[in-house]
Amino acid sequence: MNLHPSEQITNSQLNSGLKLVIADGLSAEAMVVFTSGTFLTAMAIHMGATNFQLGLFAALPTFTTIFQLASIWLVQKWNNRKVITSAFNLLARLPLIAIGLMPLLFTGTTTIQVLLVLLFFQHIFGDIAGASWNSWMKDLIPGERLGSFFSRRSRMAQTLNVTLSLATAMGIDYVKAHYPAHEITAYTTLFLAGGVLGMLSVFLLLRTPEPKPTPMNDKVLKLFGRSLKDKNFRNLLAFNSLWAFALNLATPFFAVFMLKTIGLPLSYVIGLGIISQLSSIAFIKIWGNYSDRFSNKTIINICAPLYITYILAFAFTALPSSKLITLAVLVAIHIVSGLSTAGINLALSNIGIKLAPKKEAIVYISAKNMFVAFSSTIAPMVGGLLADFFANHHLLYDVSVAGSSVKLVDLQGWNYFFIIGGVLAIASLKLLKRVSEQGETHKRKVRMHMRAALRNKLRKNLGREVTDNLYAPSIAVSRKVVGMLGQKTPHGRFRQSA
Repeated sequence: MNLHPSEQITNSQLNSGLKLVIADGLSAEAMVVFTSGTFLTAMAIHMGATNFQLGLFAALPTFTTIFQLASIWLVQKWNNRKVITSAFNLLARLPLIAIGLMPLLFTGTTTIQVLLVLLFFQHIFGDIAGASWNSWMKDLIPGERLGSFFSRRSRMAQTLNVTLSLATAMGIDYVKAHYPAHEITAYTTLFLAGGVLGMLSVFLLLRTPEPKPTPMNDKVLKLFGRSLKDKNFRNLLAFNSLWAFALNLATPFFAVFMLKTIGLPLSYVIGLGIISQLSSIAFIKIWGNYSDRFSNKTIINICAPLYITYILAFAFTALPSSKLITLAVLVAIHIVSGLSTAGINLALSNIGIKLAPKKEAIVYISAKNMFVAFSSTIAPMVGGLLADFFANHHLLYDVSVAGSSVKLVDLQGWNYFFIIGGVLAIASLKLLKRVSEQGETHKRKVRMHMRAALRNKLRKNLGREVTDNLYAPSIAVSRKVVGMLGQKTPHGRFRQSA
């Protein structure tokens, strides 16, 4: 096990390392499933957490992002990202194991306050490790494989997430129904299992090769300021921050809206979330391949309008009088949500890595993470402050057709957030136009390429004669476009040395 950066990494070492990175992602994803999200919230509620304390749990991941500045200093001082990432990931897993062991070692001492303190340090150490890991992956993964690699990693992680979430939820429900006195033990056991899986992740990282980084000599704050002086990167920060604000103004209240306004059972809401995840899993490989072949900005330009449609559509989901129609509409928009978020999240992550200079990648990526985290944190807080105001304002517009009244607009409460969030998201796309990315292709050409690819699949499945009759008028044009795109495939685009 070599703990030192390597001057050169062979193809064999690279391929082996990428497999370890995927395995690390799967073990870390399992840890996240067991120790955060729905199961953490359920545990906190069972322990008697107040609404304010639940808000603190939700804010911890973004509040601690500022500690990524410490990672920049550590990488600058030691120039060994493997050791820094592994050491702080190890420290981040210890609080999870402590939460799992405390009820066994100290009866009755697990409190909300202790849980908050332990998770606070877990997130601090995790953020320091994460910033170092991003810089490490920037140098390890070749630029032309960035999209396809992370799409594959994300697809496998999401599949594991769905499977584990369902199995764990069924297990928790079984314990609550048959052994209610041991419910808290079930939750702490999840933390213990998550901590152990996190330790496995550390072992996998220690075996992953690290290219030798270029030393950074300036002071941390000076390096951080330099990233903000980069006009192109600053444009990316402006877009990503406004986009994050728009999404987090609306999306945290979707579940509340479906439960309270529409009146769906909790199982339906969870089921719709799973449909969205499955849609994401199905499409993320496609977006990964296209981001490598064309550009991340192009993928955002295609997927973002779809996601904005998803946000705006929520404002009108309560209009149909039939619950069956409402449910069908919700299924459709969650499918759109999954396929669009798969492309957006992948492209936003990759474009930040791509635009960051190799020498100072950790600084640029940390700056991006902090700005986005700040926007993501204040958005739901602003939404909460405005909730009472919108709750008392109702906009209703209907028309009479053949003696029957048909609602066209019915806005109240959370609906206003969805409209405002959608409008702000549209405004953020104006800022995206200022971002320059090497290898960028106009989205119209990519859409035509996608239609041509779909047509080729149809021709193989349905037969050349039938498909030619359906698409004959546009085959010549599509082939011409595909030829143009083939000439623009990124030979000479940004490539990273591994």
